[in-house]
Parts: sequence; C-alpha cells; structure tokens
Amino acid sequence: MISVALISHDGKKPEMVSFVLGNRDFFDKCTIYATGTTGSHIEKEGLDVNLLLSGPIGGDAQIAALLAEGKIDLIIFFRDPLAKHPHEPDVQMLMRLCDVHNVPLATNPKAAKYLLAGIECLVMKKDTH
Repeated sequence: MISVALISHDGKKPEMVSFVLGNRDFFDKCTIYATGTTGSHIEKEGLDVNLLLSGPIGGDAQIAALLAEGKIDLIIFFRDPLAKHPHEPDVQMLMRLCDVHNVPLATNPKAAKYLLAGIECLVMKKDTH
C-alpha cells in the first residue's frame, strides 16, 4: 500500500480537497497522512486520514520525520507561492528531504495528476507481469 502525505497552504485547501475527491479511487487504496487542517477537510469527505499537527505548529516537520524514516512514498503539497508563510523553513526542509530520500513531491495539481498516473501505470504493469 502506498503512503501519501497531503499538505496544502490555506488558500489551496479547497483545491486539495477537490483533487483528492477527483482521484478518490487512487486515494482509497493509500495510507494517507495529512497536516491537521488539510487532513480534517479531507476526513470530512469520508476518507481515512492519519492526522498530524497543523503545518505551522509542526505538521510539516512530522511529515518530514516520517519521510526520513521511510514511511512516506509520495508527498503532495499544494503550496501558495504568492503568500508569506511563517513556517517556510519547515517547508524548505521538507522539500530538501524529498530530494535527499528520493521521494516524489508534487506542488501543484498538474504535477500531482501526472505522478498519480505514473504510479497507477507502474502498479498496473507490475500486476500484469
């Protein structure tokens, strides 16, 4: 089972919920970890979510720790590049750790869509061989 971490800045939360619901078949087969507010919005839509702290108070760091422990396979983080974020150092740490540990990171819906499609293609190929 694939473990996915979902994070979104405040202005991107509706977009994240819409993305998850639009790809529900995929996410229903995943273990989902999410920062507090993002996760609670997704949980309200009926998905199982492992809720962590809100991003600014440590949720980004919790996801980074899970990633470093090898417990996260993919991160989808809808960032708002035009707003200031007090926890930007945590965001940068998380992005750096994705590179260090070779974990795919999508920061916008189109990149996330392509990552999900690639994962589904790999899983389908694996299942047919």
